[in-house]
Amino acid sequence: MWMIVASLLFAVMGVCVKKGATFFSSAELVFWRGVISALVIALLAWSQGISLRTTHFKLHASRSLVGSFSMSAWFYALAYLPLGAAMTLNYLSSVWVALFLVGAGFMAYVTGGTKEGESRMLLGQLALLSTVVAGFAGVVMILKPGADPQAIAATLSGLLSGLLAAFAYLQVVALTRVGEPETRVVFYYALATALVGGVWMLVSGTSAWHWANAVWLLLIGLSAAFGQLALTRAYGAAQSHVETLVVANLQYCGILFAVLFGIWFFDEHVDLAGWIGIAVVVASSVAATIIRDRLFPKAPVEEH
Repeated sequence: MWMIVASLLFAVMGVCVKKGATFFSSAELVFWRGVISALVIALLAWSQGISLRTTHFKLHASRSLVGSFSMSAWFYALAYLPLGAAMTLNYLSSVWVALFLVGAGFMAYVTGGTKEGESRMLLGQLALLSTVVAGFAGVVMILKPGADPQAIAATLSGLLSGLLAAFAYLQVVALTRVGEPETRVVFYYALATALVGGVWMLVSGTSAWHWANAVWLLLIGLSAAFGQLALTRAYGAAQSHVETLVVANLQYCGILFAVLFGIWFFDEHVDLAGWIGIAVVVASSVAATIIRDRLFPKAPVEEH
């Protein structure tokens, strides 16, 4: 239930980003998302007596910067693509991780590093590769790439957001292994997001400020912060390995929420091919998560 709540909040954040993009640039949305989320997380850490000081600054800096660039690319995609399509591109991170593992497995096979259980591993790699191909085929069905330069740029930005998110997940594993609490990880991520957004604003400039429009900035920051906390609670509540896998796969409810919100709030139309594409992406992402868990039990579990 906590993961469903998290997925709902992230979809709400997507709605607020699209609404806010009418009044603010993507740089401003990223900046205020980071500032407000950092304040919320800092207050929560203070109330729980969790220190935000760390001895692993380099790990935090690497994870946070990659994550914040992923967030920036996703916000740009949200501004110019249908909500469900932009959400789907970001959730492709599990397919990207599968692609990384396929590449690593192929290199190990070429160099002769997979002698033990080689046949099983090779079949697993082929199964992972099939989920990657299916995932990107689903994206084509959803987006139906055309010649609109802005749509192409937004699509590439969305794909980049999922790719960078996959790298960020690998770094989250490293932080978890050195004992960093999730609250601290999320705080530095929000702080880096504010920093990247601020630098971006210096280049792109700022929009005219109207307090009535600022409500979207507040809602973006709050939904992002509480969505992240709900996600953390979801993984913390999982009492077994199987439950953790179930929680990881429930995150794809966010795509359905986003599609429904796109229809309700933005009058977006999803045809039959689009619905099939969404189903293919979700199925391939779930399959990639399960297959890689069986082949690589220590592979990362996604965090939005």
